[in-house]
Amino acid sequence: MKAQKGFFTNPALHQGDERPRLAVTLGDPAGIGPEVVLKALSDPEVTQNCHITVIGSQALLHKNFSDLPRFDQQELLADPAELSILDVHLPKEIEAEITCGIGNAASGAASFAYMENAIARTLAGEFDAIVTGPIAKSAWKLAGYDYPGQTELLAEKAGVERFGMLFVARSPHTGWTLRTLLATTHIPLCQVADVLTPQLMKRKLDLLVECLQEDFGIERPRIAIAGLNPHSGEQGQLGREEKDWLIPWLEQERQSRPEVILDGPIPPDTMWVKPGQAWFGLNSGYQNPADGYLALYHDQGLIPVKLMAFDRAVNTTIGLPFIRTSPDHGTAFDIAGKGIADATSMKAALYLATELVSHRNGA
Repeated sequence: MKAQKGFFTNPALHQGDERPRLAVTLGDPAGIGPEVVLKALSDPEVTQNCHITVIGSQALLHKNFSDLPRFDQQELLADPAELSILDVHLPKEIEAEITCGIGNAASGAASFAYMENAIARTLAGEFDAIVTGPIAKSAWKLAGYDYPGQTELLAEKAGVERFGMLFVARSPHTGWTLRTLLATTHIPLCQVADVLTPQLMKRKLDLLVECLQEDFGIERPRIAIAGLNPHSGEQGQLGREEKDWLIPWLEQERQSRPEVILDGPIPPDTMWVKPGQAWFGLNSGYQNPADGYLALYHDQGLIPVKLMAFDRAVNTTIGLPFIRTSPDHGTAFDIAGKGIADATSMKAALYLATELVSHRNGA
């Protein structure tokens, strides 16, 4: 599946222009990815500080532009004729099977091809960051690609073994930024206790500390680390993982990282009180929230993230040689093509990618 450069009404690259270069993939073309991309790129505030190239289907973008209902005159769609597009050409039999609102093998093959092109070109130096539209893991599997998600594909293609899923959101109420890293990701809950080890926790903590210091400029970060069991095990009465290895490991880390403030293990049911107060500005309790939160499994971290920031959280893969961000929502096949998808999270992903690239480049 080859990618060709589409026409450039607004050329993406100008000599001497050092704005971040972002590759934006459409995600699953049967989902809301094309819609939220067109909505996000219609906002000049999103696009003014970066160069954006869309990687996907030029014909599909034009079809979305012409077919999507316009309920709100204030919410515009970017005209594909005015975008920089890398047109990924698919076999005709695959294109013919892509149906709006239905994830299938064809839509999975298309979204995988978009990702492969974006990764290859970014590794070749054409782009500084990838902003990925939402994909359906089930559609990838139907197409013959057995990956837990985009994160694992990115890590494999980039040749890295140390990587993590960090969720970032900035509160519209207070301006405070929530940063949550998952120690484990897409595994069954019954496997979490066996997968968690001091070695894994050290790798994830290394990633989080490096990210906070290098990407966010926080020289002496405060990091809150969750317990695994109710009440963090309550001295071994409700589970022994904390007593047997998590607390001793954390003490060792405190000794070896004097530049980092480590809180924990914090009982999971109270872990999110301070961030909630900081997010909503409820009382003085939000004066000293952590700079980063390390959750031990998927739902322990993402239930509070989505409760606070469902429409504006950004999924960021850390540990890669380039920046990767993504809106923190799925393909939403049930509302695809209806013109009602919210582009807030996609805009946030574009803003964050631009900010992180600029910070890395010293801008």
